Amino acid sequence: MSAPITGANRPAEATRPAARVPIGELVFALLMLALGVFALVGVFSIHVPVGVTVGPTVFPIFVSVTLLASAAAVLVGVLRGRRAEVEDSEDIDPDAKTDWLTLVKIVGALIAHLLLIDVIGWAPAAAVLFGLVAWSLGAKRWWMAFLIGLVVGLAVQIVFGGFLGLSLPWGPALGWLGGML
Repeated sequence: MSAPITGANRPAEATRPAARVPIGELVFALLMLALGVFALVGVFSIHVPVGVTVGPTVFPIFVSVTLLASAAAVLVGVLRGRRAEVEDSEDIDPDAKTDWLTLVKIVGALIAHLLLIDVIGWAPAAAVLFGLVAWSLGAKRWWMAFLIGLVVGLAVQIVFGGFLGLSLPWGPALGWLGGML
């Protein structure tokens, strides 16, 4: 028969203090939730032609509801103290702090992209976004990231703006392409 467990002979894991809620994961979950609400509210501003049974709101509603459900699941998991297990092959520090400067740079790049779309056009704004995010994440050849961003931006512009007819602004530098497609 074993002796009762007391403070003197309690196993180490039983005396460990309760884990605190990781701020970064909580912020992520709350941002996902806010984005889901924003997307769902935005769905109701989409114009649906009269008499259409399956209109342009079906997919955005599906995405919004999926985002809200995922955000709620992540939020509940974070508040319950669940954290992802680090795999043996991962070369990361699970106790590393959030790099807020990099996060601010990426958010700034996204805001710059949104402000530049109407001014310089979709493809150049995408190149700026791609290049700034790559630079923020420590790309050695930042100029190559801008070039790749421009190529990807042009591909998206041509496929979605030119062939599918979505309204992606060409901008002053590429406006001549809009008339060709």
